[in-house]
Amino acid sequence: MFEALVLGIVQGLTEFLPVSSTAHLILFPWFFHWGGEIDSLTFDVALHAGTLLALLICFWKDWLDLLFRKQRLLLLIIIASIPAGVAGLLLELIVESRLRIPSVISVSLIVIGIFMLVSEKVYKHRKIDDLGVLDAVVIGISQAVALVPGVSRSGITISTGLLRGIERETAARFSFLLSTPVIAGAVLLHLKKMMTGGEEHNLGLFALGCSVSAITGLAAIKFLMNYLKKRPINIFAYYRFGLAAVIILGIWLKG
Repeated sequence: MFEALVLGIVQGLTEFLPVSSTAHLILFPWFFHWGGEIDSLTFDVALHAGTLLALLICFWKDWLDLLFRKQRLLLLIIIASIPAGVAGLLLELIVESRLRIPSVISVSLIVIGIFMLVSEKVYKHRKIDDLGVLDAVVIGISQAVALVPGVSRSGITISTGLLRGIERETAARFSFLLSTPVIAGAVLLHLKKMMTGGEEHNLGLFALGCSVSAITGLAAIKFLMNYLKKRPINIFAYYRFGLAAVIILGIWLKG
């Protein structure tokens, strides 16, 4: 139960802060030698269900606007969701079997950290109503890259938005709206696999992780949206560099 509580907190915070939730969910069991259902993709899905709930609670008004008033923006979100959906279906097995390792994560943390710093150099003035199809396609492709552990969905999509000249808060809002259908699709896909796999699971463990990740996810969304009103994302890039250094040291010590 303790491990589920810790990973629920980690997931809720790191899913929305641009530091990569997948990286942290892989690294905590790796560092502390946690095993069993805690260190499984199925438990990851339960945690992602919690952060999906956080998104829906935070942005339900936005989704009502998208459905009934801002259909153009809804169309852009649909367009931007396609690359990640296709990539997820085609590359799922490769990602799960070959890329969920500390060496890949450390490289991803560094590369996207540099990308985030570069994106902050671009002057930002565009609002969410200024977004076009090209913006949706470019940001959507960047979200597909987030399948690689260590990249961070919010990190790469917000940074790509900044490079397109979109202001920080707008880039974050579009990133969170865009992540909703992708996370929902992943949760439903793996939930179906879990239910048809014939395996027994500790539902109490999953419920704890889900609820904790939802609560901490709500806090993380509120924090980041307020933070980006006045401050750059540089601090998160520096955190990524520090985490990468810790991973590299851990690999060296374990080797």
